[in-house]
Amino acid sequence: MVQKVAVIGAGISGLTTIKSCLDEGLEPTCFESSHDIGGLWRYKETPEPGRANIYESVVINSSKETMTFSDFPPPADLANNMHHSEVMQYVRLYAEAFKLLPHIHFQTSVVSVRKTPDFTTTGQWEVETERDGGHRETRVFDAVMVCSGHYSQPHLPLSDFPGIESFEGRYFHSWHYRNAEGLQGKRVVVIGIGNSGGDLAVDISRVAEKVYLSTRTGAWVVGRVGDGGIPGDLIWSSRMNLLMMKVFSSWKMRNLEKKLNMAFDHTLYGLKPKHGFFAQIPVVNDDLPARIISGRVKVKPNVKEFRGSSVVFVDGSVLEKVDVVVFATGYEYSFSFLPSDLQAKSGHRLRLYKHVFPPTLTRPTLAVIGFIHGLGAINPLSEMQSRWATRVFKGLLTLPSEKYMLQEIENDTINMHQRFNCSIRNPLQVDYVPYLDSLAELVGARPSILWFLMTDPKLGLELLLGPCTPYQYRLTGPGRWAGARQAILTQWERVFQPFRTRVVPEPEPRPSRHWSISVIFSGAVLLCCVFYSKQHLTSFWAPLPFIKSPQ
Repeated sequence: MVQKVAVIGAGISGLTTIKSCLDEGLEPTCFESSHDIGGLWRYKETPEPGRANIYESVVINSSKETMTFSDFPPPADLANNMHHSEVMQYVRLYAEAFKLLPHIHFQTSVVSVRKTPDFTTTGQWEVETERDGGHRETRVFDAVMVCSGHYSQPHLPLSDFPGIESFEGRYFHSWHYRNAEGLQGKRVVVIGIGNSGGDLAVDISRVAEKVYLSTRTGAWVVGRVGDGGIPGDLIWSSRMNLLMMKVFSSWKMRNLEKKLNMAFDHTLYGLKPKHGFFAQIPVVNDDLPARIISGRVKVKPNVKEFRGSSVVFVDGSVLEKVDVVVFATGYEYSFSFLPSDLQAKSGHRLRLYKHVFPPTLTRPTLAVIGFIHGLGAINPLSEMQSRWATRVFKGLLTLPSEKYMLQEIENDTINMHQRFNCSIRNPLQVDYVPYLDSLAELVGARPSILWFLMTDPKLGLELLLGPCTPYQYRLTGPGRWAGARQAILTQWERVFQPFRTRVVPEPEPRPSRHWSISVIFSGAVLLCCVFYSKQHLTSFWAPLPFIKSPQ
């Protein structure tokens, strides 16, 4: 029976995993190689090799209500899109509230994770650790949860850029970037247009002579600010909007891209990609269009080669006297401490059932948490993964056969590569809310919207029309939290609170959510009946409590 669990890493994923273990009565021991919690979100003045790093100006892309832990609402006065220092403030409050720190061994790295000789009967693991100073120790655990992240090994593809070895300027990976100090008056080329590339181009353009943003594929660019000034992710993430997107996918996609181009024409700005909006994580950046229109950032195609201090682009244009090149070219991912047979891949990703469990283990006592991408924050994803994994460890839930899991992994990989732009650098992507719903269904915590519409209309309408915030997964089933309903009904108050720094004597504008329940219910059912098969209908509306036996 699983009791003692090794948790590797004390970032966002590691902390919520510790809590999930405690919630299930397990005994977690977390190993964190640094001296503090927070992982990626802990800003470091000096880059620390082997650890994730962020730059000084980082602000989260997801608003606080969508990136919250499901049973710990953020303080109302925190900004909706928090600076990294506020994220750390929230993370520390979470760790203190649930007494997670006593379970963490700081400055302790995991060297290797090996099966014990009697693994087939016990499912146990030997975890070898090394403390700062070189002292090594091996301990036996009943289960292991890997929460070490994948933003610590910069990918610097110098071989793809002929002449870089003789470049007369300075170059470095975005992992090394802290702020624009030292780049005043420089001519800077940023290679790569992911979220880091966009952020760095904007940040550097405030002091540089000129910034040139080089992109091979282009990207869709969205702002954090949505209609009426409300955080954009609160608007598009409603279950009604997701249902409409699923039913009228092509029409909704065209309208979405049309709306983005109304803000600024992606073709005119040289940013339009070949892929559709949902095929790749978009660049979330409020300032990039303004920096382009002001000429502070110029968009360029991919770099062909370097010649001395000049940069040659694939369209034949040449930029001379370049001082600095920043490679925002992503990261490698590796779990070198795991046995080689657990590092097998399906496509570009680790071969994991539902992105969590290796399918070939005779005992399901190892889980990977947080190694996932979706159009949303990592907190809810990691939390739901760890809630599921801990219940599997306890024997409350069982996994399918190895054959079934392997087939599911292959099917998921095929579907993923058909729908998304997956690559070595971006190995996987999931549909955010459907993935959360699928795990919540396994845990027994997926809310039945239809049931709440009938029994608690006020809450049901908020579940259907409001943002799909993580509190929804604490309304029912294992891990139910008594404060979930109140957290959902007061989430808009926490959204509006940070804006109240100057009270204007006018009625406060609020999103219109007071629709007639009969109209909403009838419309939703009609849409489902017309456009959905019974199978699809069941997959969207979680079964009613009286139809499905309690978990």
